[in-house]
Amino acid sequence: MSYTRKIAHNTIIQIIGKGISTVIGVIVIAMLTRYLGQSGFGQYTTIMAFLQFFGVLVDMGLYIILVKKISEPEVDQDKIVSNIFTLRLISAVIFLGLAPVIVLFFPYPDIVKWGVLITTLSFLSITLNQALAGVFQKHLRMDKVVIAEVIGRVILIGATYFAIRADLGLLWVMGAVVAGSLVNFLITFVFSRQFVSIKLRFDLDVWKTIIKESWPIALSIAFNLVYFKADTIILSLYYPSEVVGIYGASYKVLEVLTTLPAMFAGLVLPLLTAAWLVADKERFKRVLKKAFDAMVLMAVPLAIGTLFLAKPVMDLVAPEFTDSARVLQVLIFAAATIFIGNLFGNTVVAINKQKTMMWLYLGVAIISLIGYLIFIPRYSYFGAAGMTVASELMVTISAGLIVCLTVKAWPSFKVLVKSLLASGVMAFVLYLLAGYNI
Repeated sequence: MSYTRKIAHNTIIQIIGKGISTVIGVIVIAMLTRYLGQSGFGQYTTIMAFLQFFGVLVDMGLYIILVKKISEPEVDQDKIVSNIFTLRLISAVIFLGLAPVIVLFFPYPDIVKWGVLITTLSFLSITLNQALAGVFQKHLRMDKVVIAEVIGRVILIGATYFAIRADLGLLWVMGAVVAGSLVNFLITFVFSRQFVSIKLRFDLDVWKTIIKESWPIALSIAFNLVYFKADTIILSLYYPSEVVGIYGASYKVLEVLTTLPAMFAGLVLPLLTAAWLVADKERFKRVLKKAFDAMVLMAVPLAIGTLFLAKPVMDLVAPEFTDSARVLQVLIFAAATIFIGNLFGNTVVAINKQKTMMWLYLGVAIISLIGYLIFIPRYSYFGAAGMTVASELMVTISAGLIVCLTVKAWPSFKVLVKSLLASGVMAFVLYLLAGYNI
C-alpha cells in the first residue's frame, strides 16, 4: 500500500472514530449545559481552561520530537520512546502539580479550586496518552488510538449520565471526566506494547539531544498559551461565570472541530520528515501540496457553512445560552485557520525551523495579550473571539512564510478557489433553507 493510501486509510479510520467521539462529546456538552446552566458550565469551562494552560506546558515539544525522531532511519525506537515518555511523566508531575496550588491565589469560588485538584488526574492521563500516540502515527496504526478514545468516551458519557441522574453536582461531573481519560490512557498503553517496549529510562545523553531539539518548541508552546488559553482566563477574571459559560459553550465546538487538523497534520509529519532528511524535495513538495489542498477542502466549507448553521447547532448543544451562536460565527474562522496552521506548524518542525518560529510566536503572544486586555473588558466574549481569530491568522501566516521561503515553493491556490466557489453554492442553498430544522 502506498504512503498516500496509508494516510488516506488512517485518516478515514480516524474520521470515523472522531465522528463517534464527536457525537458523544456533543451529547456530553449538551447534557452539561442543561444540567449545570450558564453559571455551572462557566465554572466547568474555567476549570478546564485553567488546567489546559498547564497541560500545554507539559508537552515541552516532546510529542512532535517523538514523531520526528522515531521517523528517522535506523533509530532505536524503544530507547527514544521510553526516554521521551519518562520526560513527559516528569514534566507532567511538575507542571500539573503546580495547578492546584496556583489556583488558590485566584479569586475563584471553592468549587472551582476543588475541581482543578480533581481534574488534574484527567490531564495527567491525557498528556501520557499523547506521548504514546506518536508511536501509532509512525506505524500508521491510528485505529488502535481510535478504539481507545471511543471506549474512553463511552465511559465518560456513562459516568456523566450517572452523576447527572443522581444529581451529584459539578465535582462528580469532573470525576466522570477523569474516569474517561484514565480508561483511554490505559487501553492506549496496552495497545502500544505491540509496537514498542516502554520502560522508565534516564539516559542523560538522549535527554540532552531531545531537549536540545525540543526547547524552541517548548518556548513556542509557552508563548502559544498566551493567545490559546489566556482569553478564557482573562474573561473569567473580568466577568461572572455565566459569561464564561456562553463563551465556553462556543469554544467547546471549536475544540471538537480542531482535533481533525491536528490528527491529519500528525500523520503527514513523518512523511515530510523522511523526505526532508534524504533531501527528496520533489516528494516533500508533493506531500505538502496534497496536504494543503486537503486542509483547504475541509476548512473553507466548514467556516462558510457554520455562518448559516451556528444558531441551530448551538440550540442543539446549549439552547439556553444566548449569544453562543454569534460567538461561534466568529470563532469558526479561527477553527478554519487552525486547519492550515497545524499543517504549517508541523512542517516547520520537519524542516528544523523551530527557533525561527519561536520568535514569531513570541511576537504573536505579546500582540494577543495586549489585544485581550484591551478588547475583553470592552467587548466581553466577542472581544475574546475576535482576538483569537486574529492570533490564529498571525501564527498561520508566519509559519506558512517560513515553510514556503525555506523549501522555495508556494502552494497552489486552485483548490482554494474551487472550494470557495463550491462553498458559495452551498451558502446559497443554506440561505434558501434558512428557518428549516437542522
